[in-house]
Amino acid sequence: MTDRRLAISAWESLFRAQHEILREISDDFGDDELTQAEYDVLLTVVRGDDNTARLRDVTANMLISQPSVSRLVDRMVARDLISKCVDPLDGRGAIVRATERGVSAFRRLATVHGRSIAERMSVLSDDELEQLERLTTKLRRA
Repeated sequence: MTDRRLAISAWESLFRAQHEILREISDDFGDDELTQAEYDVLLTVVRGDDNTARLRDVTANMLISQPSVSRLVDRMVARDLISKCVDPLDGRGAIVRATERGVSAFRRLATVHGRSIAERMSVLSDDELEQLERLTTKLRRA
């Protein structure tokens, strides 16, 4: 069994680091046309083939409930950031595709946001970053 005090201390440190870093890099969204949640949707969609993703994959990558994701997606459709259609392979599901406007807005913000993330994470070496990625992946799969 893991040392309980050490586990709690490590968790608190991870939580506080995440909170502080998110607070710092959230400034990237202050003057942009995209909110952080919209950026997160587009991050999943733009990474997909032909700038598409299944709605369930978008929902799985978000930290909000399925109904909240659905409302967010509907607002993004209304703003012409993404389009939404029935999944031809599964009529119960939906496919979302980034529009030209959505891709453009995402790429513009991704450049700024990526720079902020890289600057904040630059206190770690490449080896430490790889170790951090392995450890957080392990925690997420547990």
